[in-house]
Amino acid sequence: MAENSVFDSIMSGLNEALEDSASSKPILKRHKVTVEPVKVYKAEEVKRIRNNTGMSQKTFASYLGVSDKTVEAWEAGINHPSGAASRLLRMLEIDKDLIVRFPFVKNAAVK
Repeated sequence: MAENSVFDSIMSGLNEALEDSASSKPILKRHKVTVEPVKVYKAEEVKRIRNNTGMSQKTFASYLGVSDKTVEAWEAGINHPSGAASRLLRMLEIDKDLIVRFPFVKNAAVK
């Protein structure tokens, strides 16, 4: 019985979409979504963001899920972060408390 209600719901939605597409005036709500382009980071920007976190290159690399050599290359200007790494850097740049709310790296005191 639950399968019929799911089917009916899907069919109802499809019929609404067909009606909307055939109509001269839109019937259904529309939303315009704009995605900010991925920022291209310069070496000094990456280093500034890392320094603001208080993390070493190695710890910062672990936090971002990349190798420490990758962070070294970013900060030396040899390579630039892209894709998900750039998005994470942007998030850290916007919200300095992100590392507190998402503590992927734990700081343990060494005796």
